[in-house]
Amino acid sequence: MNVLVIFTHPNHESLNYAFLEQVLRGSRENKNVTEIQVLDLYKEGFDPVLVFHEQKRRRDMQYDPNLAKYREQLTWADRIVMIYPIWWGRPPAMLLGYIDQMFAAGFAYQNKGGWFPEGLLKGKSVVCISTMMGPARYPLLWLRNAHQVLMRKALFQYVGIRRVKFFEFGSMESPRGRQKEKLERIYRYCKTV
Repeated sequence: MNVLVIFTHPNHESLNYAFLEQVLRGSRENKNVTEIQVLDLYKEGFDPVLVFHEQKRRRDMQYDPNLAKYREQLTWADRIVMIYPIWWGRPPAMLLGYIDQMFAAGFAYQNKGGWFPEGLLKGKSVVCISTMMGPARYPLLWLRNAHQVLMRKALFQYVGIRRVKFFEFGSMESPRGRQKEKLERIYRYCKTV
């Protein structure tokens, strides 16, 4: 299994970075993992801004040569692991800009004229690891699970990815947030699944 880890946090001394380290540690010890690639969107300097004009049209995004490397990574990956904080009830703009550009028509899905498109990324799995300052139940109770609905239904199922696992860790800035326990949980998951 090829694993692509997409890390989206500007601080390498953050708890999110500690989760990245545990994902890598567990994946390296997983006998089913052949190769691992890490895409650090901030370190990479990924430009999340969509630009469309006469020479760069939305319908041609799947051919954009500036995104070829990222398309190759997504095609190569069997499992995609996304690590990011939840800010204002959603992933960071950097990750959303990546999604807007990478999950484009002609690459991630194909319109067939019906109600739903044909997903072109079938057979892959996704693991979303997110942290938030507020309590873990906040997105579920207050926001009606908007984050998971956005990621699972509006994105991954749309492009053909059915196997999606979420780890949403709340109260991460609290001294009682059990950070070490949650880091260990991610390590064990990546080592065995």
